[in-house]
Amino acid sequence: MKQFLKFTLATIVGVIVASLLGILILFGIIGVVAGSSEKSTEIKPNSVYQLDLEGSLIDRSEDDPFSAALAEVFNQPEQKIIGLDDVLANIEKAKNDENIAGIYLKGGTLFGGFASLKEIRDALVDFKKSGKFVVAYSDIYIQSNYYLATVADKILINPQGMLELKGLSADLVFFKNTLDKLGIEMQVVKVGAFKSAVEPYINTKMSDANREQVTVYMNSIWKTMLNQISESRKISVDTLNVYADRMMMFQPTEKSKQYALVDSLVYVDEVDSILNSYIDGYKLVTHSDMCKVPDNKKFEKNKVAVIYAVGGIDDGDRHGIVSKDLVETINKVAKDKAVKAVVFRVSSPGGNAYGSEQIWRALTNLKARKPLVVSMGDYAASGGYYISCMADVIVAQPNTITGSIGIFGLIPNIEGLNNKLGLSYDGVKTNKMSDAPSVNRPFRPEERDLMQNYVNRGYELFVKRCADGRKKTTNEIKAIAEGRVWTGEDALRIGLVDKIGGIDEAIKMAVDKAKLTTYNVKEYPVKEDFATKLMKSFGEDMETRLLKAQLGEQYKLFREIKNIEKINGIQARLPYKLIIR
Repeated sequence: MKQFLKFTLATIVGVIVASLLGILILFGIIGVVAGSSEKSTEIKPNSVYQLDLEGSLIDRSEDDPFSAALAEVFNQPEQKIIGLDDVLANIEKAKNDENIAGIYLKGGTLFGGFASLKEIRDALVDFKKSGKFVVAYSDIYIQSNYYLATVADKILINPQGMLELKGLSADLVFFKNTLDKLGIEMQVVKVGAFKSAVEPYINTKMSDANREQVTVYMNSIWKTMLNQISESRKISVDTLNVYADRMMMFQPTEKSKQYALVDSLVYVDEVDSILNSYIDGYKLVTHSDMCKVPDNKKFEKNKVAVIYAVGGIDDGDRHGIVSKDLVETINKVAKDKAVKAVVFRVSSPGGNAYGSEQIWRALTNLKARKPLVVSMGDYAASGGYYISCMADVIVAQPNTITGSIGIFGLIPNIEGLNNKLGLSYDGVKTNKMSDAPSVNRPFRPEERDLMQNYVNRGYELFVKRCADGRKKTTNEIKAIAEGRVWTGEDALRIGLVDKIGGIDEAIKMAVDKAKLTTYNVKEYPVKEDFATKLMKSFGEDMETRLLKAQLGEQYKLFREIKNIEKINGIQARLPYKLIIR
């Protein structure tokens, strides 16, 4: 009895201590966040906006008070997330603020899609038109960051640093051998010779059709990068390819200067004197402080709405697109009389075909009321193209990944796994197809036929939506469909998009279509406030947080395997796990 009371008391004390610790951590988090919530930033004369090229680039910034504050409370490194929207807005503020003399691109490792990086680069090119300077420094330039840095008036690198220039490579992870060992067969029905999203589950290497399309769009992306680097650095594309073949990161750093890829070899402490040569007595303004600079735009009754559709469609990821929620947002914007035009920002590899159709319907109704312009980000493919095709105008970057007009169905057969585990099933049914489809056995021939017909009807509907939206015949769409992936540059040539440009270009086109002279831009969905984000952060599965911390970049692979079970119904999805380096 004494032992029982002893353990019971210890348990109660443990619970109390844990609760108090939790409360202290919560107050610590609130204190950290409250301490970081400062009033708006005032820009002083001779200022320089410092943009750190570090972290992961996403389409739209979002506050994560739990992760950021928890990292500070426990003195752990924070995983930096940078919003493309914030970067573009800050560059525009810097351009228009007379107190800002230039931009300092401080090197690191900023990981982002090639279309997003091009939007930043284009914004920096536009910034320089104001007569202000851009200086870039890094110890190590990864290839994508060097692409950004080539905008600069001066590119600086550490004398012992590295500059990566080697071309692009793409890897696709295949799970078939792993699934075979587990005794799992992925049963596939699809339409489209190029619809390669299912290949990782049924093949051990790329099909010839997939290899063809990946080769085409990889070369297109690389060409876009080289053309812009060539223009900025006055080095021919052929010469840049020669340097890339030499794998510059393992060449002596002096070669980078000798080849005119950079301007100077300097240590970071020498950057100060170089910035002073542009503006004496300069003051640096950080990215976070720049975000707090008011835009000073006057209130205008007329609004241009920017609706963000980012991530997979109904794939179970809380950071992706939930079709039901997005439809509600679209309907709300459609009914808002102050909104005169809409820009639909799509950065999605697609997903659930049913969800894509519901979004398409809501956007079609919106388009009947006001101009609709689509701005494509890094991806707007398969379901991402489905929800774009009805727009009045589609704007994409040359290196946007789009198209992939095709669908598939995927149902696992775990009969082999059951045999390995010694499991068997038995039951009763009232009708011939009552137990269909089942994951515990292979398709019966009639089940496969029914499934194929279901997918075929979905494909025909997808093609019709595209044909109606693009004012083409279904045969014209089928000729460029079959699940084939295109870059924005090629999509312009074949009529899947209308114009090359970023979100700013899309907004200008929406304004022109609505014949507006004065307006404000309003973003949807409205960003969540601190309290809501904090509660959601606490609600996130703690196991997920720990796995992210332990697995790092490999967490993406783990999540992909885990998400197989969430693939329900027919899918309009890109093989977006293709890793481009």
